[in-house]
Amino acid sequence: MMMCDSANINEERLAQEFIRIAEIPSPSYRERDLADYLKGRLQKLGLDVEEDDAAEKIGGNCGNLLARLPGEERYPALLFCSHLDTVTPAEGVKVILENGVFRSRGDTVLGGDDKAGIAALLEFLDMLRESSHPHGTLEILFTVGEEQGLLGSRNFDCSRLKARFGYVLDSSGKPGAIVTAAPAQNVFHVTVRGKAAHAGFEPEKGVNAIKIASEVIARLQLGRIDAETTVNIGVIKGGKATNIVPDAVFIQGEARSLDRKKLEALTAEIVAEFESVSKFPGARGEVRVTREYPEYRLAPEQPVVQFASQAISRAGLEVRLETSGGGSDANIFNAIPGLAVANLAVGMQQAHTTEEYLELEDLVAVVRILWEMLKLSTEGEGSAFDFLEKG
Repeated sequence: MMMCDSANINEERLAQEFIRIAEIPSPSYRERDLADYLKGRLQKLGLDVEEDDAAEKIGGNCGNLLARLPGEERYPALLFCSHLDTVTPAEGVKVILENGVFRSRGDTVLGGDDKAGIAALLEFLDMLRESSHPHGTLEILFTVGEEQGLLGSRNFDCSRLKARFGYVLDSSGKPGAIVTAAPAQNVFHVTVRGKAAHAGFEPEKGVNAIKIASEVIARLQLGRIDAETTVNIGVIKGGKATNIVPDAVFIQGEARSLDRKKLEALTAEIVAEFESVSKFPGARGEVRVTREYPEYRLAPEQPVVQFASQAISRAGLEVRLETSGGGSDANIFNAIPGLAVANLAVGMQQAHTTEEYLELEDLVAVVRILWEMLKLSTEGEGSAFDFLEKG
């Protein structure tokens, strides 16, 4: 039975909410001000809000926020997640809304990654408060440190969740896209050591760590390896002065792949290359690899994908199943047995740059999708769990 729906999206309220939260600085490890604002906002909407101890674990000033709005047991619990942190430059953000497009002044990021997701969720909750529409328990999770290797979700206790499926609102591009596959990521931390000497008086007595490291890097295949795999060197630090032969250089890079076997083989090759510096007299390489997050794949027929597809269609949008080259909190959640989470596009464009922008109509479309999800969760014969499992 279709239920009467009298809820309306307040576009002006949504736009002003996005501007408000975008202008609250929340770079990774410093999400406190935004978290405090959201705590008050969510509590006024009737949600119970708890903060975990992730701050202590990751060295930040704020933990993950889990907000819960109790609902009727006959309807399924739904999880929605966005992250609080942004990349830099994130101080002094001033949002300009012109011709329906949000931009920064050009000297900072906009922060649509992931404040677009946060703003959409707040408008959705405002609509729910203003309507009499039934619902199951809603769980809203705002994570910290996502831009630093999913630190918040990696340190969140997922046993606290009642929901068994949900959605991360954190993918770029026009709404309608469902990210059904994302890669695993390994990060390699390398120190190449040589021997210091005076660069002018007796350079022949030194072993130049930077030169040796550069020869190894030149042998590596970087960028896109294939359709599923990428490699990047992102950090190089070394040397003390121009008149000293450098005795150490630090290198940090990453490898990603949708195929775990490919990732492990490629990582082993990279480690072997850096460890091979020992063939240079007086040099040695130290390599440490960390798994930042696992890959995930969701089949098109899985309920979590089918449910989102139906909501997107009902919101008047084209459904697009996509594979991502980046990780999100969904990578962490899908590694938890019994928990299925897809990542949805929220309209952010050119994220992680000062040219980032977001169209208001896309933000509105995300809210429409969320509202259709709510309606779908309370329709169908028998229990909503049965409905969802039927896809």
